[in-house]
Amino acid sequence: MDDLDQKIVTLLRGNGRRSISDLALETGASRATVRARIERMEHDGTILGYTVMLRADALEDVVRGVMMIEIEGHGTERVIRTLGGFPEISQIHTTNGRWDLLVELSASNLTDFDGALRKIRLVAGITTSETNLLLSTPRSTRAKL
Repeated sequence: MDDLDQKIVTLLRGNGRRSISDLALETGASRATVRARIERMEHDGTILGYTVMLRADALEDVVRGVMMIEIEGHGTERVIRTLGGFPEISQIHTTNGRWDLLVELSASNLTDFDGALRKIRLVAGITTSETNLLLSTPRSTRAKL
């Protein structure tokens, strides 16, 4: 991505419904150029889609958290595939340092959240985990808060 692509993406992150004309005005590029850039980024997978951002308190799943996971041996891909089937998990990130994975999850109440944690801890290959509840999200550029 060059500077123009980055400007377009930054503007779309702030408001995915911005018009091509508005984006062109903001970036100083022509409407045709902006449209072509967006279409190229959509086609090559740089832009995966557009979505609605909700206030955290508007979500049905009011209990949110992050879970750091340590995996035994070389089972990371298998654990990721297994965790991908859990509806409570919205994001799975690989990382470096002490933890192998960072998982974002949510549930409608603490009982359901605890149940999800228990199921995750039973996944073969997970040796250790640590979970932190998310209390608020003052800023996010992602759609699912």
